[in-house]
Amino acid sequence: MNLFRLAGDMLHLASILLLVIKLHKSKSCVGVSCRMQEMYAIVFCCRYLDLLWSFISVYNTVMKLVFITTTLYLVWLMRCKTPICQTYERSSDSFPYEMYLLGPCFLLGLLCTEEYTIPDVLWSSSIWIESVAIVPQLVLLQSIHEVENLTSDFVGCMGAYRMLYILNWVYRYFAEDFVNVTGWIGGLVQTALYCDFFYYYAKSKWYGSKLVLPGSE
Repeated sequence: MNLFRLAGDMLHLASILLLVIKLHKSKSCVGVSCRMQEMYAIVFCCRYLDLLWSFISVYNTVMKLVFITTTLYLVWLMRCKTPICQTYERSSDSFPYEMYLLGPCFLLGLLCTEEYTIPDVLWSSSIWIESVAIVPQLVLLQSIHEVENLTSDFVGCMGAYRMLYILNWVYRYFAEDFVNVTGWIGGLVQTALYCDFFYYYAKSKWYGSKLVLPGSE
């Protein structure tokens, strides 16, 4: 494992922990998309099926289990745990990903898989689902006036983790001749979706103000 991959994993973990801290500290999930977390739960459950029959390393196994359990925990907090669930804005967090995103992603997974086995198709599909999993969160952020600092830091960490993964792929391409076209395209799509957010996020940090996205006025 190289430094870019490790740093990316740690940022991804940090983003999840930031969200858990925010929910427990504020007892509110206003501005947080549960539907994004549902998409990530689908991503992890599809991608990490190999936990049932394969062992790579302790680090690999622990990180997979942490990502699955913490994401499901976040969904449970926002859907079921009072008083947090009482602040969940279902009318605002309403992007119908199951209608517009899941079908095309599973179709791309079927078309782009290397082997036509259920685990490989689901793994390939998870790449495409993750590439657009941020969409419900971005749509929700556009609909509110100001974004809380912890929420913006959470989304910022998610975007930074994907950027580090791209650097990981570049490093592995030159150091190991590693090629993963599906992962590369999915990662670039996901990073592109973050670009507009990152501009306003960096601007808010520079001026020490809350993040305000265009269209939220």
